[in-house]
Amino acid sequence: MTDTYRREDLSLDQNLALKVAAEHLHGEFAETFGSATIERFLHSSYDQFADRAAIPNFLPLLAERFARQRLKALAKVEGKALAGTPTVLFLCTHNSGRSQMALGFFQALAGDRAVAWSGGSEPGRDLNAAAVEAMRERGIDITGEFPKPWTDEIVQAADVVITMGCGDACPIFPGKRYEEWTLEDPAGQDLDQVGPIRDEIESRVRELLRELGVPA
Repeated sequence: MTDTYRREDLSLDQNLALKVAAEHLHGEFAETFGSATIERFLHSSYDQFADRAAIPNFLPLLAERFARQRLKALAKVEGKALAGTPTVLFLCTHNSGRSQMALGFFQALAGDRAVAWSGGSEPGRDLNAAAVEAMRERGIDITGEFPKPWTDEIVQAADVVITMGCGDACPIFPGKRYEEWTLEDPAGQDLDQVGPIRDEIESRVRELLRELGVPA
């Protein structure tokens, strides 16, 4: 049975870390959103991870990072930020392999000329180890990422939504550009098997960047 780490059960150190996370977000978004919105996004982001956290001490940090992404997405939806910046969302089932490799390639190739996020319909606990190693072979470190869900504002903020096997669970918003990339799932496969999947993802990401007019 999976433990749920409720905010009221946090240790003093964890509560302090969550308070510091709130201060970071207030400092970054105070001119864009009110305190209530920032706090709501931080706490709801915490709750997204609380029922599947392998290491509860990391919960405040994960909550801060996910809340930051969501607030940036909301700012774009409301026309307050990222205007004119191509934004892509990569979605798969566990957000541990395919979508993370696509995100890694996109960020490495596009730099600050475009924005990319990733998410999963059933986020796992950890990144796929073979996917991490396969990307390392390309000189790209994705270990700073973590499996996470998607939220409505993140999907709404994306100009292009790339889906990879999440099927009917993938969110559909009318008028948005969707693409399904049919790729083998790297789950349970070794490095030799994941390598060709990685190479196909790199090729597709490069083509997507060309279509978006973003120099790689």
